[in-house]
Amino acid sequence: MSHFYQDSIFWVEIDKIKPNPYQPRKEFDQTQLESLSDSIRQYGILQALVVTRREVARPDGGLSTEYELIAGERRLRGAKLAGLREVPVMIRTGDESDLVKLEIAIIENIQREDLNPVDRARAFQRLVDEFGFKHEEIGKKVGKSRAYVTNTMRILALPQQIIDALAAGQISEGHTRPLLMLDTRPEEQLTVFKEIVYKKLTVREAEAVARRIAFDRVRNKSYLRNPELVELEERLAESLGTRVVIEPKENGGKILIDFFSNDDLRMILDLVQSNTIKQPPDMLNQHIGELEKEGKAAPAPPYTPIDPATPIDDRSKSEKNTDEDLYSVKNFTV
Repeated sequence: MSHFYQDSIFWVEIDKIKPNPYQPRKEFDQTQLESLSDSIRQYGILQALVVTRREVARPDGGLSTEYELIAGERRLRGAKLAGLREVPVMIRTGDESDLVKLEIAIIENIQREDLNPVDRARAFQRLVDEFGFKHEEIGKKVGKSRAYVTNTMRILALPQQIIDALAAGQISEGHTRPLLMLDTRPEEQLTVFKEIVYKKLTVREAEAVARRIAFDRVRNKSYLRNPELVELEERLAESLGTRVVIEPKENGGKILIDFFSNDDLRMILDLVQSNTIKQPPDMLNQHIGELEKEGKAAPAPPYTPIDPATPIDDRSKSEKNTDEDLYSVKNFTV
């Protein structure tokens, strides 16, 4: 079993420390690293890095010592920015397997809640693919339930565009729940994703949209659903260029029409008043185009991270921490 050499802290030159090839974190926020480097300049490194050590033969026949980082990537990067020549380390003895290196790096980051959701999901996937771990085994390693591991890994089933936005902080992990509910309807999934980004929908608002789409899918297949209403709903949506939902009641009912601005409302009115519609508008993409012209939205990555002051994930703490099957319609907040 591995242990620390002499249970002591050593000072090692930064240039001699190689990065951990199994580091699960792929994204490092530059602003946060600069803040960390300022703290290191003022107070130093308060927690030693963890490394392994090995002797490597030199071309001249001698030996040199190399160190490989196991834990402390952010601290190492912050120390480099701060201009330090040496950093404090604890040296693990014994032959560390690739599995141990990955395991320690993952656990350290997760215990400090230092991984973004995408990096966490990819790290879990590596444990499954490269080392044959079961979801339950991973859960025990990181102190989480099997459902937590499974739901985290489901993020990787999303389209790359959505994964990139999540990794960049443009949408929250909570937003992936309603998006994953639409995995069999890619066009509507992408539309809801755009609405989240450009309309700045909260998690509850996104859930409401996805729930409505999911329930409509079931409702449309039900024998109780009037085929004529289904056809009218589809024709209205095609004509108006936006999502339309007809909600029948015992006597009459109501029509729900999505729009994005007052201009959209005027356009809908014009379309309703006119007897012919030559080219239906695409309201969402028109709205996105206007935002891009005004410089208020980025059409592609890199995305602008969510403002921390904006309560975009408006679920309660208990809802965020639940380990149930988060992606079932029955678990959507009301």
